[in-house]
Amino acid sequence: MKINQVCEDYIRRRAVRHLEKGRVVIFAAGTGNPFFTTDSAASLRAIEINAELMIKATKVKGVYSADPEKAKDAIFYPRLTYDEALDQRLNVMDTTALVLCRDNNVPMRVMNIFEQGAIKRLMLGEDIGSLIERGT
Repeated sequence: MKINQVCEDYIRRRAVRHLEKGRVVIFAAGTGNPFFTTDSAASLRAIEINAELMIKATKVKGVYSADPEKAKDAIFYPRLTYDEALDQRLNVMDTTALVLCRDNNVPMRVMNIFEQGAIKRLMLGEDIGSLIERGT
């Protein structure tokens, strides 16, 4: 199945217009280019539309020192910098995606997509998951 059978193809101008009209825009799938993961595609799209925040919705609460489903002693990081995530190899997402966000000053929120009401609470300003941002 192709993505355009489910939703509109990505056109930057069209996505920005939807946002200007107050609509919610959800980016799905990748870029269709080799060597670009869906994480890299998400970072690229966030940069292209001048997003205030990129949300990485995943199956765990946020960023941990190790996989919390395998390591019970994994440490949760409520806040960290992109450089800390890269230096500690925290496997938040692929390196290219992290560097794209860092270099373009796009903060990222990592949160559990399966937590009931989490996205709504995040949109209402609640401190959900982990915040990754550029260091000073």
